[in-house]
Amino acid sequence: MGFSPSPNRLKPVGTYHGALMKERAALRRFERESSSLEPGASERKRLRKATFASAERFLRSLKHRPAYLDTEGKGRGLLDAPIGDDGLPLADVLALLEREVFEPGGNPASAGHLAYIPGGGIYHSALGDYLASVSNKYAGIFFTGPGPVRMENMLIRWTADLVGYPASAGGNIASGGSIANLAAIATARDAHGLKGADFARTVVYLTSQAHHCIDKALRIAGLGEVQTRYIPIDDSFRMIPSALEQAIAADRANGLRPWMIIAAAGTTDTGAVDPLDAIATIAERERCWFHVDAAYGGFFLLTDHGRQMLRGIERSDSVVLDPHKSLFLPWGSGMLLVRDVRPLAETHRYSGNYMQDALREPGEISPADVSPELTKPFRALRMWLPLIHLGVKPFRAALEEKLLLARYFHREVAKLGFAVGPDPDLSAVTFRWAPEGVALERANAVNEALVDAVRHDGRIFLSSTMLDGRFTLRMVALGFRTHRKTIDLTLKILRRELANVLG
Repeated sequence: MGFSPSPNRLKPVGTYHGALMKERAALRRFERESSSLEPGASERKRLRKATFASAERFLRSLKHRPAYLDTEGKGRGLLDAPIGDDGLPLADVLALLEREVFEPGGNPASAGHLAYIPGGGIYHSALGDYLASVSNKYAGIFFTGPGPVRMENMLIRWTADLVGYPASAGGNIASGGSIANLAAIATARDAHGLKGADFARTVVYLTSQAHHCIDKALRIAGLGEVQTRYIPIDDSFRMIPSALEQAIAADRANGLRPWMIIAAAGTTDTGAVDPLDAIATIAERERCWFHVDAAYGGFFLLTDHGRQMLRGIERSDSVVLDPHKSLFLPWGSGMLLVRDVRPLAETHRYSGNYMQDALREPGEISPADVSPELTKPFRALRMWLPLIHLGVKPFRAALEEKLLLARYFHREVAKLGFAVGPDPDLSAVTFRWAPEGVALERANAVNEALVDAVRHDGRIFLSSTMLDGRFTLRMVALGFRTHRKTIDLTLKILRRELANVLG
Protein backbone atom coordinates (compact mmCIF):
# COMPACT_ATOMS: atom_id res chain seq x y z
CA MET A 1 0.00 0.00 0.00
CA GLY A 2 1.47 3.38 -1.02
CA PHE A 3 1.29 6.81 0.63
CA SER A 4 -1.30 9.41 -0.45
CA PRO A 5 -0.77 13.19 -0.60
CA SER A 6 -1.90 15.13 2.44
CA PRO A 7 -5.53 16.28 2.08
CA ASN A 8 -4.49 19.79 3.17
CA ARG A 9 -2.55 20.20 -0.05
CA LEU A 10 -5.76 19.86 -2.02
CA LYS A 11 -7.61 22.65 -0.12
CA PRO A 12 -7.67 26.32 -1.15
CA VAL A 13 -4.98 28.41 0.56
CA GLY A 14 -7.46 30.45 2.61
CA THR A 15 -9.23 27.36 3.90
CA TYR A 16 -5.91 25.73 4.77
CA HIS A 17 -4.68 28.73 6.78
CA GLY A 18 -7.99 28.98 8.62
CA ALA A 19 -7.83 25.33 9.61
CA LEU A 20 -4.22 25.75 10.67
CA MET A 21 -5.09 28.68 12.96
CA LYS A 22 -7.89 26.65 14.59
CA GLU A 23 -5.57 23.74 15.05
CA ARG A 24 -2.91 25.90 16.73
CA ALA A 25 -5.49 27.50 19.00
CA ALA A 26 -6.74 24.07 20.04
CA LEU A 27 -3.20 22.89 20.72
CA ARG A 28 -2.53 25.91 22.95
CA ARG A 29 -5.76 25.32 24.85
CA PHE A 30 -5.14 21.62 25.39
CA GLU A 31 -1.55 22.27 26.43
CA ARG A 32 -2.78 24.80 28.98
CA GLU A 33 -5.52 22.52 30.32
CA SER A 34 -3.12 19.56 30.67
CA SER A 35 -0.30 21.57 32.28
CA SER A 36 -1.17 20.30 35.77
CA LEU A 37 0.21 16.91 34.71
CA GLU A 38 3.68 18.49 34.78
CA PRO A 39 3.99 20.34 38.10
CA GLY A 40 6.93 22.65 38.54
CA ALA A 41 9.58 22.38 41.23
CA SER A 42 7.66 24.37 43.84
CA GLU A 43 4.45 22.44 43.19
CA ARG A 44 6.30 19.13 43.36
CA LYS A 45 7.71 20.19 46.71
CA ARG A 46 4.22 20.99 47.98
CA LEU A 47 2.82 17.68 46.72
CA ARG A 48 5.73 15.73 48.13
CA LYS A 49 5.55 17.45 51.51
CA ALA A 50 1.84 16.74 51.90
CA THR A 51 2.12 13.13 50.70
CA PHE A 52 5.14 12.33 52.84
CA ALA A 53 3.39 13.92 55.82
CA SER A 54 0.50 11.50 55.27
CA ALA A 55 2.94 8.59 55.14
CA GLU A 56 4.57 9.77 58.36
CA ARG A 57 1.21 10.03 60.09
CA PHE A 58 0.53 6.44 59.12
CA LEU A 59 3.93 5.17 60.26
CA ARG A 60 3.81 7.06 63.56
CA SER A 61 0.36 5.64 64.26
CA LEU A 62 1.35 2.00 63.74
CA LYS A 63 2.07 1.36 67.42
CA HIS A 64 -1.55 2.03 68.35
CA ARG A 65 -3.26 1.38 65.00
CA PRO A 66 -5.27 -1.90 65.01
CA ALA A 67 -4.03 -4.91 63.11
CA TYR A 68 -7.64 -5.31 61.97
CA LEU A 69 -10.41 -2.72 62.05
CA ASP A 70 -13.97 -3.59 61.09
CA THR A 71 -15.43 -0.19 60.23
CA GLU A 72 -19.11 0.29 59.45
CA GLY A 73 -18.56 1.74 55.98
CA LYS A 74 -15.72 -0.58 54.91
CA GLY A 75 -14.28 2.07 52.61
CA ARG A 76 -17.64 3.03 51.13
CA GLY A 77 -16.79 6.70 51.61
CA LEU A 78 -14.67 6.48 48.48
CA LEU A 79 -17.89 6.27 46.49
CA ASP A 80 -18.98 9.65 47.84
CA ALA A 81 -16.14 11.29 45.93
CA PRO A 82 -16.60 10.15 42.32
CA ILE A 83 -13.98 11.00 39.72
CA GLY A 84 -15.03 13.96 37.62
CA ASP A 85 -13.68 16.67 35.33
CA ASP A 86 -12.49 18.81 38.21
CA GLY A 87 -10.25 17.41 40.92
CA LEU A 88 -10.23 17.81 44.69
CA PRO A 89 -7.69 19.62 46.87
CA LEU A 90 -4.82 17.32 47.82
CA ALA A 91 -5.56 17.72 51.52
CA ASP A 92 -9.08 16.37 50.95
CA VAL A 93 -7.74 13.54 48.80
CA LEU A 94 -5.23 12.46 51.45
CA ALA A 95 -7.84 12.67 54.20
CA LEU A 96 -10.12 10.44 52.14
CA LEU A 97 -7.27 7.98 51.60
CA GLU A 98 -6.34 7.84 55.26
CA ARG A 99 -9.93 7.42 56.42
CA GLU A 100 -11.38 5.08 53.79
CA VAL A 101 -8.36 3.06 52.63
CA PHE A 102 -5.74 2.97 55.37
CA GLU A 103 -8.15 2.38 58.28
CA PRO A 104 -10.63 -0.40 57.42
CA GLY A 105 -9.79 -4.10 57.19
CA GLY A 106 -6.46 -5.76 57.78
CA ASN A 107 -3.31 -3.75 58.32
CA PRO A 108 -0.37 -5.79 56.97
CA ALA A 109 2.05 -3.07 58.07
CA SER A 110 1.13 -3.77 61.72
CA ALA A 111 3.32 -5.87 63.98
CA GLY A 112 0.14 -7.64 65.03
CA HIS A 113 -0.76 -8.82 61.53
CA LEU A 114 -0.19 -12.55 62.06
CA ALA A 115 -2.84 -13.77 59.62
CA TYR A 116 -2.45 -15.62 56.34
CA ILE A 117 1.15 -15.14 55.14
CA PRO A 118 1.86 -11.52 56.10
CA GLY A 119 3.51 -9.14 53.67
CA GLY A 120 6.27 -6.73 54.54
CA GLY A 121 6.43 -3.22 53.20
CA ILE A 122 9.86 -2.01 54.30
CA TYR A 123 10.29 1.73 53.86
CA HIS A 124 13.37 1.42 51.64
CA SER A 125 11.29 -0.47 49.08
CA ALA A 126 8.71 2.31 49.09
CA LEU A 127 11.47 4.75 48.19
CA GLY A 128 12.56 2.38 45.43
CA ASP A 129 8.99 2.30 44.08
CA TYR A 130 8.88 6.09 44.18
CA LEU A 131 12.07 6.41 42.17
CA ALA A 132 10.94 3.70 39.76
CA SER A 133 7.69 5.56 39.13
CA VAL A 134 9.35 8.97 38.79
CA SER A 135 11.94 7.68 36.33
CA ASN A 136 9.33 5.46 34.64
CA LYS A 137 12.04 3.27 33.18
CA TYR A 138 10.71 0.42 31.07
CA ALA A 139 12.09 -2.84 32.40
CA GLY A 140 10.91 -5.27 29.74
CA ILE A 141 13.74 -5.27 27.20
CA PHE A 142 17.43 -4.48 27.42
CA PHE A 143 17.42 -2.18 24.39
CA THR A 144 15.34 0.55 26.05
CA GLY A 145 16.08 -0.26 29.70
CA PRO A 146 19.59 -1.66 30.06
CA GLY A 147 19.89 -0.54 33.70
CA PRO A 148 16.60 -2.00 34.94
CA VAL A 149 17.20 -5.24 33.02
CA ARG A 150 20.74 -5.64 34.36
CA MET A 151 19.41 -4.97 37.85
CA GLU A 152 16.67 -7.61 37.54
CA ASN A 153 19.12 -10.15 36.11
CA MET A 154 21.51 -9.36 38.94
CA LEU A 155 18.77 -10.15 41.47
CA ILE A 156 17.79 -13.29 39.58
CA ARG A 157 21.40 -14.48 39.69
CA TRP A 158 21.74 -13.63 43.39
CA THR A 159 18.59 -15.62 44.19
CA ALA A 160 19.61 -18.49 41.90
CA ASP A 161 22.89 -18.73 43.80
CA LEU A 162 20.91 -18.76 47.05
CA VAL A 163 18.78 -21.64 45.75
CA GLY A 164 21.84 -23.45 44.41
CA TYR A 165 20.99 -23.32 40.70
CA PRO A 166 23.72 -23.54 38.01
CA ALA A 167 24.82 -20.77 35.65
CA SER A 168 22.24 -21.92 33.09
CA ALA A 169 19.39 -20.70 35.32
CA GLY A 170 17.20 -17.72 34.52
CA GLY A 171 13.91 -16.19 35.44
CA ASN A 172 12.03 -13.00 36.10
CA ILE A 173 10.32 -10.96 38.80
CA ALA A 174 6.55 -11.21 38.34
CA SER A 175 3.69 -9.60 40.22
CA GLY A 176 3.44 -12.49 42.68
CA GLY A 177 3.55 -16.23 43.21
CA SER A 178 0.37 -16.88 41.23
CA ILE A 179 1.76 -15.53 37.95
CA ALA A 180 5.17 -17.05 38.66
CA ASN A 181 3.62 -20.50 39.21
CA LEU A 182 1.57 -20.11 36.04
CA ALA A 183 4.71 -19.34 34.01
CA ALA A 184 6.50 -22.33 35.54
CA ILE A 185 3.63 -24.71 34.70
CA ALA A 186 3.40 -23.42 31.13
CA THR A 187 7.15 -23.89 30.74
CA ALA A 188 7.00 -27.44 32.07
CA ARG A 189 4.12 -28.23 29.70
CA ASP A 190 6.12 -27.14 26.66
CA ALA A 191 9.41 -28.62 27.87
CA HIS A 192 7.74 -32.03 27.98
CA GLY A 193 6.08 -31.49 24.62
CA LEU A 194 2.53 -31.89 25.90
CA LYS A 195 -0.24 -31.35 23.36
CA GLY A 196 -3.99 -31.21 23.81
CA ALA A 197 -4.40 -34.89 22.95
CA ASP A 198 -2.00 -35.81 25.79
CA PHE A 199 -3.69 -33.97 28.62
CA ALA A 200 -6.29 -36.55 29.63
CA ARG A 201 -3.64 -39.20 30.32
CA THR A 202 -1.02 -36.84 31.80
CA VAL A 203 -0.59 -36.76 35.57
CA VAL A 204 0.56 -34.04 37.98
CA TYR A 205 1.36 -34.91 41.60
CA LEU A 206 0.89 -32.60 44.59
CA THR A 207 -0.73 -32.64 48.03
CA SER A 208 -3.92 -31.24 49.51
CA GLN A 209 -1.71 -28.55 51.07
CA ALA A 210 -0.67 -27.09 47.70
CA HIS A 211 -1.74 -23.48 47.22
CA HIS A 212 -4.96 -23.05 45.27
CA CYS A 213 -3.15 -20.93 42.68
CA ILE A 214 -1.67 -24.20 41.38
CA ASP A 215 -5.07 -25.54 40.34
CA LYS A 216 -5.89 -22.14 38.88
CA ALA A 217 -2.62 -22.06 36.92
CA LEU A 218 -3.19 -25.55 35.51
CA ARG A 219 -6.59 -24.50 34.26
CA ILE A 220 -5.37 -21.20 32.77
CA ALA A 221 -2.47 -23.01 31.09
CA GLY A 222 -5.02 -25.18 29.27
CA LEU A 223 -4.31 -28.19 31.48
CA GLY A 224 -7.71 -28.50 33.09
CA GLU A 225 -8.02 -32.06 31.78
CA VAL A 226 -4.81 -33.39 33.31
CA GLN A 227 -5.06 -36.02 36.01
CA THR A 228 -4.20 -34.68 39.46
CA ARG A 229 -3.02 -36.97 42.22
CA TYR A 230 -3.16 -35.69 45.78
CA ILE A 231 -0.40 -37.58 47.54
CA PRO A 232 -1.00 -38.46 51.20
CA ILE A 233 0.70 -36.32 53.83
CA ASP A 234 2.20 -37.26 57.19
CA ASP A 235 1.31 -35.91 60.62
CA SER A 236 3.41 -32.82 59.88
CA PHE A 237 1.42 -32.17 56.67
CA ARG A 238 4.38 -33.06 54.42
CA MET A 239 4.19 -35.18 51.29
CA ILE A 240 5.03 -38.86 51.87
CA PRO A 241 7.67 -39.86 49.28
CA SER A 242 6.80 -43.56 49.36
CA ALA A 243 3.16 -42.71 48.59
CA LEU A 244 4.36 -40.59 45.66
CA GLU A 245 6.36 -43.54 44.31
CA GLN A 246 3.36 -45.84 44.61
CA ALA A 247 1.07 -43.37 42.82
CA ILE A 248 3.49 -42.95 39.93
CA ALA A 249 3.95 -46.71 39.58
CA ALA A 250 0.18 -47.25 39.56
CA ASP A 251 -0.32 -44.58 36.91
CA ARG A 252 2.37 -46.03 34.66
CA ALA A 253 0.79 -49.46 35.01
CA ASN A 254 -2.50 -47.96 33.88
CA GLY A 255 -0.95 -46.43 30.77
CA LEU A 256 -0.87 -42.88 32.09
CA ARG A 257 1.99 -40.42 31.71
CA PRO A 258 3.48 -39.01 34.95
CA TRP A 259 4.60 -35.50 34.09
CA MET A 260 5.01 -33.03 36.94
CA ILE A 261 5.61 -33.14 40.69
CA ILE A 262 4.82 -29.99 42.69
CA ALA A 263 6.22 -29.72 46.20
CA ALA A 264 5.84 -26.94 48.76
CA ALA A 265 8.51 -25.14 50.75
CA GLY A 266 6.18 -23.53 53.24
CA THR A 267 2.50 -24.32 52.76
CA THR A 268 -0.03 -21.59 53.42
CA ASP A 269 -2.13 -23.62 55.86
CA THR A 270 0.59 -24.96 58.13
CA GLY A 271 3.96 -23.73 56.88
CA ALA A 272 5.06 -27.31 56.15
CA VAL A 273 8.07 -28.02 53.95
CA ASP A 274 7.85 -31.18 51.87
CA PRO A 275 10.91 -33.55 51.87
CA LEU A 276 12.41 -31.91 48.78
CA ASP A 277 15.54 -34.04 48.50
CA ALA A 278 13.64 -37.32 48.51
CA ILE A 279 11.09 -35.96 46.06
CA ALA A 280 13.88 -34.73 43.76
CA THR A 281 15.31 -38.25 43.62
CA ILE A 282 11.93 -39.64 42.56
CA ALA A 283 11.44 -36.88 39.97
CA GLU A 284 14.82 -37.58 38.40
CA ARG A 285 14.20 -41.31 38.24
CA GLU A 286 10.71 -40.90 36.80
CA ARG A 287 11.72 -38.10 34.41
CA CYS A 288 9.10 -35.74 35.84
CA TRP A 289 9.42 -31.97 35.96
CA PHE A 290 10.03 -31.05 39.61
CA HIS A 291 8.59 -27.69 40.64
CA VAL A 292 8.87 -26.19 44.13
CA ASP A 293 6.43 -23.56 45.34
CA ALA A 294 8.62 -21.71 47.84
CA ALA A 295 6.63 -18.47 47.68
CA TYR A 296 6.48 -18.35 51.48
CA GLY A 297 9.59 -20.19 52.56
CA GLY A 298 12.14 -19.55 49.83
CA PHE A 299 14.14 -16.73 51.38
CA PHE A 300 14.51 -18.64 54.65
CA LEU A 301 17.44 -20.11 52.71
CA LEU A 302 19.31 -17.13 54.15
CA THR A 303 19.25 -18.95 57.52
CA ASP A 304 20.97 -22.15 58.62
CA HIS A 305 17.64 -23.69 59.60
CA GLY A 306 16.10 -22.75 56.28
CA ARG A 307 18.92 -24.33 54.29
CA GLN A 308 18.50 -27.52 56.27
CA MET A 309 14.71 -27.60 55.84
CA LEU A 310 14.89 -26.81 52.11
CA ARG A 311 17.69 -29.23 51.26
CA GLY A 312 17.05 -30.59 47.79
CA ILE A 313 15.50 -27.41 46.41
CA GLU A 314 18.65 -26.99 44.30
CA ARG A 315 17.67 -30.17 42.41
CA SER A 316 14.32 -28.80 41.24
CA ASP A 317 13.59 -27.76 37.66
CA SER A 318 11.81 -24.58 38.69
CA VAL A 319 11.05 -22.68 41.89
CA VAL A 320 8.94 -19.71 42.94
CA LEU A 321 9.94 -17.33 45.75
CA ASP A 322 8.02 -14.24 46.85
CA PRO A 323 10.20 -11.33 48.00
CA HIS A 324 7.02 -9.68 49.28
CA LYS A 325 6.75 -12.46 51.85
CA SER A 326 10.02 -13.66 53.41
CA LEU A 327 12.07 -10.72 52.15
CA PHE A 328 9.60 -8.16 53.57
CA LEU A 329 9.00 -6.21 50.35
CA PRO A 330 5.63 -4.57 49.60
CA TRP A 331 3.00 -6.62 47.81
CA GLY A 332 3.63 -7.27 44.13
CA SER A 333 6.90 -9.19 43.85
CA GLY A 334 7.04 -12.88 42.92
CA MET A 335 10.17 -14.45 41.51
CA LEU A 336 10.33 -17.43 39.13
CA LEU A 337 13.60 -19.28 38.61
CA VAL A 338 14.12 -22.11 36.12
CA ARG A 339 17.21 -24.32 36.25
CA ASP A 340 17.64 -24.06 32.47
CA VAL A 341 16.41 -20.76 31.05
CA ARG A 342 16.02 -22.09 27.51
CA PRO A 343 12.60 -23.75 27.90
CA LEU A 344 11.37 -20.68 29.79
CA ALA A 345 12.40 -18.48 26.86
CA GLU A 346 10.89 -20.92 24.34
CA THR A 347 7.50 -20.84 26.04
CA HIS A 348 7.43 -17.05 26.24
CA ARG A 349 8.86 -16.19 22.82
CA TYR A 350 7.14 -13.44 20.84
CA SER A 351 7.68 -11.20 17.85
CA GLY A 352 6.35 -7.88 16.62
CA ASN A 353 7.31 -5.72 13.68
CA TYR A 354 7.37 -2.61 15.84
CA MET A 355 10.09 -4.29 17.97
CA GLN A 356 12.58 -4.59 15.12
CA ASP A 357 14.85 -1.93 16.66
CA ALA A 358 15.09 -3.82 19.97
CA LEU A 359 18.51 -5.39 19.61
CA ARG A 360 19.40 -8.16 22.06
CA GLU A 361 22.45 -7.86 24.31
CA PRO A 362 24.65 -10.97 24.56
CA GLY A 363 24.59 -12.34 28.09
CA GLU A 364 21.59 -10.26 29.22
CA ILE A 365 18.12 -11.81 29.19
CA SER A 366 15.28 -9.36 28.67
CA PRO A 367 12.43 -10.09 31.12
CA ALA A 368 9.87 -9.80 28.32
CA ASP A 369 11.58 -12.77 26.64
CA VAL A 370 11.02 -15.04 29.66
CA SER A 371 7.71 -13.79 31.03
CA PRO A 372 4.04 -13.41 30.05
CA GLU A 373 4.48 -9.67 30.62
CA LEU A 374 5.47 -7.28 27.86
CA THR A 375 4.50 -4.15 29.77
CA LYS A 376 6.98 -4.61 32.57
CA PRO A 377 7.19 -2.22 35.55
CA PHE A 378 10.55 -1.53 37.17
CA ARG A 379 10.00 -3.98 40.06
CA ALA A 380 13.67 -4.75 40.62
CA LEU A 381 14.38 -1.39 42.24
CA ARG A 382 12.17 -2.15 45.27
CA MET A 383 14.30 -5.24 45.96
CA TRP A 384 17.70 -3.97 44.88
CA LEU A 385 17.68 -0.69 46.82
CA PRO A 386 17.22 -2.19 50.32
CA LEU A 387 19.56 -5.10 49.62
CA ILE A 388 22.35 -2.96 48.19
CA HIS A 389 21.94 -0.27 50.86
CA LEU A 390 21.39 -2.39 53.98
CA GLY A 391 23.14 -5.61 52.97
CA VAL A 392 21.80 -9.09 53.62
CA LYS A 393 22.57 -9.21 57.36
CA PRO A 394 19.41 -7.48 58.70
CA PHE A 395 17.18 -9.63 56.48
CA ARG A 396 18.84 -12.79 57.79
CA ALA A 397 18.50 -11.58 61.37
CA ALA A 398 14.81 -10.82 60.91
CA LEU A 399 14.16 -14.28 59.48
CA GLU A 400 16.08 -15.95 62.31
CA GLU A 401 13.95 -13.96 64.75
CA LYS A 402 10.70 -15.13 63.12
CA LEU A 403 11.80 -18.76 63.34
CA LEU A 404 12.46 -18.33 67.08
CA LEU A 405 9.19 -16.47 67.62
CA ALA A 406 7.24 -19.33 66.05
CA ARG A 407 8.88 -21.89 68.33
CA TYR A 408 8.31 -19.62 71.32
CA PHE A 409 4.61 -19.21 70.51
CA HIS A 410 4.22 -22.94 69.82
CA ARG A 411 5.55 -23.70 73.29
CA GLU A 412 3.73 -20.95 75.18
CA VAL A 413 0.31 -21.36 73.58
CA ALA A 414 0.41 -25.03 74.55
CA LYS A 415 0.89 -23.92 78.16
CA LEU A 416 -2.43 -22.07 77.88
CA GLY A 417 -4.14 -25.40 77.21
CA PHE A 418 -4.38 -25.24 73.43
CA ALA A 419 -3.71 -28.29 71.30
CA VAL A 420 -0.83 -27.38 69.01
CA GLY A 421 0.09 -28.66 65.59
CA PRO A 422 3.50 -30.07 64.68
CA ASP A 423 6.69 -28.23 65.52
CA PRO A 424 6.87 -25.38 63.01
CA ASP A 425 9.02 -25.98 59.94
CA LEU A 426 9.23 -22.23 59.40
CA SER A 427 7.32 -19.44 61.15
CA ALA A 428 3.71 -20.67 60.98
CA VAL A 429 2.00 -22.33 63.96
CA THR A 430 -1.36 -24.10 64.05
CA PHE A 431 -3.34 -24.51 67.27
CA ARG A 432 -6.88 -24.98 68.53
CA TRP A 433 -8.98 -25.30 71.64
CA ALA A 434 -9.78 -29.01 71.83
CA PRO A 435 -9.97 -30.45 75.35
CA GLU A 436 -10.26 -34.21 75.57
CA GLY A 437 -13.85 -35.39 75.46
CA VAL A 438 -15.24 -32.26 73.78
CA ALA A 439 -17.28 -32.97 70.66
CA LEU A 440 -15.81 -31.84 67.36
CA GLU A 441 -18.77 -29.56 66.60
CA ARG A 442 -18.43 -27.85 69.98
CA ALA A 443 -14.65 -27.41 69.57
CA ASN A 444 -15.06 -26.02 66.07
CA ALA A 445 -17.67 -23.51 67.26
CA VAL A 446 -15.47 -22.32 70.12
CA ASN A 447 -12.44 -21.90 67.86
CA GLU A 448 -14.46 -19.98 65.29
CA ALA A 449 -15.83 -17.71 67.99
CA LEU A 450 -12.33 -17.24 69.38
CA VAL A 451 -10.76 -16.10 66.12
CA ASP A 452 -13.70 -13.72 65.60
CA ALA A 453 -13.23 -12.31 69.10
CA VAL A 454 -9.51 -11.74 68.53
CA ARG A 455 -10.25 -9.96 65.27
CA HIS A 456 -12.84 -7.72 66.94
CA ASP A 457 -10.32 -6.83 69.64
CA GLY A 458 -8.22 -5.60 66.72
CA ARG A 459 -4.77 -5.47 68.24
CA ILE A 460 -3.86 -8.85 66.78
CA PHE A 461 -5.05 -10.36 63.50
CA LEU A 462 -5.10 -14.17 63.30
CA SER A 463 -6.62 -16.36 60.61
CA SER A 464 -7.97 -19.89 60.51
CA THR A 465 -8.18 -22.94 58.28
CA MET A 466 -9.82 -26.36 58.21
CA LEU A 467 -7.55 -29.36 58.74
CA ASP A 468 -9.27 -32.74 58.51
CA GLY A 469 -12.57 -31.14 59.44
CA ARG A 470 -11.08 -29.35 62.44
CA PHE A 471 -11.44 -25.58 62.67
CA THR A 472 -7.84 -24.58 63.32
CA LEU A 473 -6.24 -21.25 64.19
CA ARG A 474 -3.04 -20.04 62.55
CA MET A 475 -0.34 -17.67 63.73
CA VAL A 476 2.29 -16.67 61.18
CA ALA A 477 5.20 -14.54 62.39
CA LEU A 478 6.66 -12.95 59.28
CA GLY A 479 6.25 -9.19 59.50
CA PHE A 480 9.55 -7.41 60.12
CA ARG A 481 7.87 -5.32 62.85
CA THR A 482 6.70 -8.44 64.73
CA HIS A 483 8.79 -9.08 67.84
CA ARG A 484 8.46 -10.96 71.13
CA LYS A 485 6.22 -8.31 72.70
CA THR A 486 3.77 -8.92 69.84
CA ILE A 487 3.71 -12.64 70.58
CA ASP A 488 3.28 -12.01 74.30
CA LEU A 489 0.36 -9.71 73.55
CA THR A 490 -1.14 -12.43 71.33
CA LEU A 491 -0.93 -14.96 74.16
CA LYS A 492 -2.53 -12.51 76.57
CA ILE A 493 -5.41 -11.76 74.20
CA LEU A 494 -5.97 -15.46 73.47
CA ARG A 495 -6.16 -16.28 77.17
CA ARG A 496 -8.64 -13.46 77.85
CA GLU A 497 -10.85 -14.00 74.79
CA LEU A 498 -11.01 -17.75 75.31
CA ALA A 499 -12.30 -17.15 78.82
CA ASN A 500 -14.90 -14.75 77.40
CA VAL A 501 -15.99 -17.21 74.71
CA LEU A 502 -16.35 -19.99 77.25
CA GLY A 503 -18.53 -17.67 79.32
